[in-house]
Amino acid sequence: MIEPAVTAPVTEPVTAEPGQGPAASRRTLLCGAAAVLAAGGAVAVSGCSSSSSSGSGSSGSGSSGGSGGTQAQTAAPVDLGPAADIPVGGGKVFREQKIVVTQPAAGEYKAFSAKCTHAGCIVDEVKDKQIDCPCHGSRFSISDGAVEAGPAPKPLPAYKVAVVNNNVQVTTV
Repeated sequence: MIEPAVTAPVTEPVTAEPGQGPAASRRTLLCGAAAVLAAGGAVAVSGCSSSSSSGSGSSGSGSSGGSGGTQAQTAAPVDLGPAADIPVGGGKVFREQKIVVTQPAAGEYKAFSAKCTHAGCIVDEVKDKQIDCPCHGSRFSISDGAVEAGPAPKPLPAYKVAVVNNNVQVTTV
């Protein structure tokens, strides 16, 4: 009969000296938990530096910037090129930006996330007034992103779109 061997690494964490190995891991864990509870780092947590650091003074205070962790999210518009590249009654998929832009009627531009709401695949084409997903056959309306054929459970999220100097610009936030 073979008996299981007990090796030193199994017992070391239990008998480690303070300030070594597991103590540092506990400190890291507790500091991480404190940071989560501080809701975004608005509160400084003392005692989270390792015991080997010296001169902790004020080198880390005030370095987070901001005014309490609640900054408004704004995104610059993404320039996707000439509006003339978007066909009337169709659209164009911008794979790299994960955006699809359509033109349901002349001069009317719509923009949506190109990420299918079923499995997250990127839609691959716009044809027959529909945005098509190649993975499982979902199809979406070019007018409002609504599901026209499943299995997608929700419409494509809409983005703000504008034509500036004859270029399509989309804001995703």
